[in-house]
Amino acid sequence: MKKTFLFIAAISLIFSSADAKTKKPKKVVETVPVNVLTNNVDSMSYALGLNVGSDFAKNIKGIPGGKYTIDLVIKGFTTAMKGDSAQMTSEFANEYFRNYITEAQKTETAAKKVEGEKFLAENKTKEGVITTPSGLQYQVLVAAEGPKPKATDSVKVDYEGFLIDGTKFDSSVDRGKPIVFPLNQVIPGWTEGVQLMSVGSKYKFFVPYTLGYGEKGAGNGAIPGFATLIFEVNLLGIMPAVEAKSTQVAAPSLEAKPTMFDKKAPSAKGTKKTK
Repeated sequence: MKKTFLFIAAISLIFSSADAKTKKPKKVVETVPVNVLTNNVDSMSYALGLNVGSDFAKNIKGIPGGKYTIDLVIKGFTTAMKGDSAQMTSEFANEYFRNYITEAQKTETAAKKVEGEKFLAENKTKEGVITTPSGLQYQVLVAAEGPKPKATDSVKVDYEGFLIDGTKFDSSVDRGKPIVFPLNQVIPGWTEGVQLMSVGSKYKFFVPYTLGYGEKGAGNGAIPGFATLIFEVNLLGIMPAVEAKSTQVAAPSLEAKPTMFDKKAPSAKGTKKTK
């Protein structure tokens, strides 16, 4: 646990330094120092505590279930920092924490599965929503006539991706740059859905987890396991695979946020995995 907090402290200071370099200088506001800041070491120590505490306060909200007892978090932290006698050994604390998180994640993802299934069951009854045999649901927002892509083609699209609670997790529209990609190298919901479209059309897809990122999700939790996804897709062009090689646009970085291009994202059991 000590290593965890030291790591957080280091990361906090790194980000603080990076922000100082990239942000415009702010007007310095003079404040009266508190009594404990009697020297540089005290000031540094207090600043470190504020940095660690500020970052930790944000990160702790991501604990599955969102429940914790802040007073005991602080007590455990100060006990470890001071080297005082603790109610748990470090080994037991690490194992207990890991087991708790694992079980809490299982409960949370199971709830996501039920939530997604309920959403899709209600959504398929809405006017204009069509359900395919695979379970993919779609709605035609802008109709168009013309050729449709094959799975072996590459396509050029603008798109936005949302969780069913409305959270936007990716958008080529926000980046201001359409994407070109092979249609058979993305999540199954996209491979199937985009083949229904003609150039110039815009569809809204409702993708069950079995056709998306499966039981594990993607993007370091940005797309939870069992998540049902919503995409708005505008098909801008079709290119045969051979022709597309010379114009292929690299998919956006997947480190910060997931997209349907995330080739590492697992599909659910029994479905085709993205390559």
